[in-house]
This record gives sequence, structure tokens and C-alpha cells, in this order.
Amino acid sequence: MNSTMHNAWVRYTCGRMKSDFRYEPAVYNNFPWPKCSDAQHGKIEEAAQAVLDARAQFPQSSLADLYDPLTMPPVLVKAHQKLDAAVDACYRKAAFANDAQRVEYLFERYQQLVSLLSTDKNMMKRKTKS
Repeated sequence: MNSTMHNAWVRYTCGRMKSDFRYEPAVYNNFPWPKCSDAQHGKIEEAAQAVLDARAQFPQSSLADLYDPLTMPPVLVKAHQKLDAAVDACYRKAAFANDAQRVEYLFERYQQLVSLLSTDKNMMKRKTKS
């Protein structure tokens, strides 16, 4: 949930209250989560822990301080880059150039998932009619 992939989805799909995102169940429930292998899942866990470890190096800093784009500590930037690479690899082999590509890919994936659901429902209806 701290990946650029999820944040791109949030920025595109969430409403806002003032300047804050309104993270509603529909945003989370409709997010097209990837299917990860055990190895990929392990890499994501390691990368997520590295983000937490990088934050812990600055106990006197608030999250607002840590994530200020002008002063973000390099160790935290690198940890997030590794997390993003691990998450992105669960979606596809080729790297994403930007958030627009991520959102486009996520909506394509969402459409595939929704179309599978409608096919499953049609199959269920056919089975119950027989």
C-alpha cells in the first residue's frame, strides 16, 4: 500500500476532502491486486521492511518531514524505489515509465477482472437453469 502503484491508483480514483484523499472501501476493494509468486511476495516483504527500517533511522522526524520531496533522506528514497520495483514486477516484467502508464495498466487489469466476473456469473446462471 506504500507503493507507487497503489498511490497512483489512489490519486486517480479517490475523492478529496480539502486537499486530503478520501480513501473509501470502493477504492481499496476495486484495486486490481497482482498475483505474486512466493518469491515475489518475499521480495515485497523485504522491501517494505527496508522502508520501515529507513524511517526508523530518523526517530525525531515526522512522516511529513521524511516525505518532504525536497529533503527526503536518500536511504528512504532508495528503499521506496526497491519497493516500487518489487511491486511493479508482480504486474509485468517491463518497467513502468510513469504513473500514467501504471494507471492505464491498472484499469486494463481491472477491466479483465470484471469481465471474468461477469463470465462466472453467466456460467452460474446456466448451471442453475439446467
